[in-house]
Amino acid sequence: MVRVFRLLLLLVCLVGALQGSPARAGKLIVVPPGNRSETQPPIPSASANRTRAFKTTYEEKYRKIIALLKREPKLVAHIKQAAAAYDIDPIHIVGALVGEHTYNVTAVGSVQTYYVKALSYSGLDFAFRYKGVRVQDFVKRPEFAGCEQAKGSAALWSCRDRVWTGHFKGKKVDGVAYEPMTFQQAFFQPFFAGQTFGLGQISPLTALEVTDLVNRVSGYDRLTPDNPQAIYRDVMDPDRSIVYIAAIVHDAIEAYQEQGFDISRNPGITATLYNVGQPRLRAAQLKASGRKFPVENYYGWLVNEKLDELKSLLDSGS
Repeated sequence: MVRVFRLLLLLVCLVGALQGSPARAGKLIVVPPGNRSETQPPIPSASANRTRAFKTTYEEKYRKIIALLKREPKLVAHIKQAAAAYDIDPIHIVGALVGEHTYNVTAVGSVQTYYVKALSYSGLDFAFRYKGVRVQDFVKRPEFAGCEQAKGSAALWSCRDRVWTGHFKGKKVDGVAYEPMTFQQAFFQPFFAGQTFGLGQISPLTALEVTDLVNRVSGYDRLTPDNPQAIYRDVMDPDRSIVYIAAIVHDAIEAYQEQGFDISRNPGITATLYNVGQPRLRAAQLKASGRKFPVENYYGWLVNEKLDELKSLLDSGS
């Protein structure tokens, strides 16, 4: 009888231990709404310089993207449709658009302008290269061999991004000096005119990361560096761009879930990740740090600060 009691006690202890461990029990640490910082974190000088160069202000740029969303009920309806398809709250897509057009670019007069811009890339002949080497050839180097075990495009390109940073960025390898720039900057700027494009200001590398998800959910053809024109078509076309924004947000939420965090209720955090990228790396770093919650940057802070106004935009559109 005593032995049975001890076994039962041990079982209770084990169950309690599992319940107290989010990783083992499958429980997530829910990141609550709102900003962790009382004041807005510093805005990078590059954003400030760009804003001054165009003789505008952040407030003016913010008002322009708000006005664009108010004028385009079809766009708002498409945002809701894409959000539903990717199982996210549409406010995450609105937050990404507002952040990009407040701090990185200025909203154009209408969505139609982006359709025109998309067509301008369709006939161009270009490739993703660095120092004359195409990215699809560069990633065949032995340093990238471990990435071939990655499951899915998000894990694959995230791995390649990390390998570039760890083995090549700012280093000299086999007699070749590699500049201290990101993987994205090195290979995915064929026109030397910025790293991101279209309504969602999406980089080609980010589009490649979510291409499997977009193929599975929306049925778009998978993107590869062998067809850069297709990548630009997808990120420049406003209809497709909204789908990719939804996929990027979904992927970021999933990356944090894998590390035990639920960020789906905080649009400022998803906007921050949309801005800085590398959600898997950042989620792993957060878990390793022992901090309870992620912290929004200047871009995500604005989204949370303006959340009520941004939510009201979703009242338009069918």
